[in-house]
Amino acid sequence: MVEKQGALTGAAGRVYGYARVSSRGQNLDRQLEALAAFGVAAEDVFADKASGKNFERTGWRQLRSRLSAGDVLAVKSIDRLGRDYDEILEQWRWLTKEAGCAVVVLDMPLLDTREDGRSVTGRFISDIVLQLLSYVAQVERESIRQRQAEGIACAKAKGVRFGRPRKKQPHAYRGASEGYLAGRLTRREAAERCRVSVSTFDRWVREDGLVSSASGE
Repeated sequence: MVEKQGALTGAAGRVYGYARVSSRGQNLDRQLEALAAFGVAAEDVFADKASGKNFERTGWRQLRSRLSAGDVLAVKSIDRLGRDYDEILEQWRWLTKEAGCAVVVLDMPLLDTREDGRSVTGRFISDIVLQLLSYVAQVERESIRQRQAEGIACAKAKGVRFGRPRKKQPHAYRGASEGYLAGRLTRREAAERCRVSVSTFDRWVREDGLVSSASGE
């Protein structure tokens, strides 16, 4: 593998990369470019489009199954790894202690666990920075959730509806509902005339305050 920006340190391990965004509408381009510049081959990059609230992600699980002692894992920033304080620290401990891998956070040079030239003081500072950034990542996640909840509450107060738009009643509804109320049509027959499900037809009838003495399908 060609060395770029100090990706390799002479160890025999492989260099992997991990990228994550929170939703399918976001793109991974900036992270992938940073990982490529570091020297991670495209086939060694694992990615997820999922929340950082935990590590139950397909790409992350696949990456963990590939890692072995001596490997290097690169991520662009600590919040791409996750946004839960305790879980970030737990995964970091697993990577560096149990799996025997080195971790490099590209946006924070202090978070580089490769051993070349690292003193006890350097490792101590790295641990402090890791805990601080993990804390910031979780606080930001909680802040985002609070802003979303406040925004939804405000929108609902203004009459904004969420979810799929409701179907409009077709012209056939009036005749179908009258036939149903008079007992000439079953619920299913009335719904079929409107080309909707029985549950949708029932909802329209309830919303219109109509009551039928008819029963059955």
